[in-house]
Amino acid sequence: MRLDVGSILGIAIGLSAILLGNMLEGGHLSALFQPTALLIVAGGTVGATMLGFPLPVFVRAVRALRDVFTSPPQQDNNSLIEEIVEYAQKARREGIIALERPLETANEPFLKKALLLAVDGADSKSMRDNLELIIEHYEDDKEQLAKVWEAAGGYAPTIGIIGAVLGLIHVMQSLSDVSAVGRGIAVAFVATIYGVSLANLLLLPVAAKLKLRLREETKRLELMMEGALAIQEGLNPSLIREKLSSFYQETRKKSEAGGVSTRAEVRT
Repeated sequence: MRLDVGSILGIAIGLSAILLGNMLEGGHLSALFQPTALLIVAGGTVGATMLGFPLPVFVRAVRALRDVFTSPPQQDNNSLIEEIVEYAQKARREGIIALERPLETANEPFLKKALLLAVDGADSKSMRDNLELIIEHYEDDKEQLAKVWEAAGGYAPTIGIIGAVLGLIHVMQSLSDVSAVGRGIAVAFVATIYGVSLANLLLLPVAAKLKLRLREETKRLELMMEGALAIQEGLNPSLIREKLSSFYQETRKKSEAGGVSTRAEVRT
């Protein structure tokens, strides 16, 4: 997989803007590097997130971070539509049973499963119910990974405030020691910066990117489902091509306009 330049550039620009702004205000970079504050915010956020989710889900969410910074394989939906049309042409010529052998080499497992349901004689309603349930379970599973990062983005600023309070407590206990007062105030303010920055520059954007990727994957699965149902209903291959092309264009426009949500988001 190739690196996702947009994700990497986004973090670089965000961090650079904060550091440059600090320098323009006369601040020193060294003042922003406080190991104690980092330990409090990072450790506290990780701990709270692990408490809120099952460990396997948390581990999978961490692994999903790789998907945010790499570009997924390019999915050609036009080629997918043409593949479905080819299956439709074969089913129209030789009967839907004739699809069983070609499906053995199908590249898309979901499309293969959908068409095998049709080959096995499932009716349209049971096929749609079965396939929608599969898509729903897939969305629920993937949605959990985004929710892990979303939750971490909610915890981080609060943990930053805890770090700030701890720093101020230390200051109040060491008023007689000027150097200790300075260190305590630094930890107090830097912990807050760490918490807010971590949430808004990394955690919440990661959750948003995972949701966007899930939305794209779901659209592709729904395209396969509509194609398989059209073949099961015996529609003309040309009509199937037109129907799937219109379906894909419509869902893409809604997605670009922010109007397409995952099924999990709709339910919540």
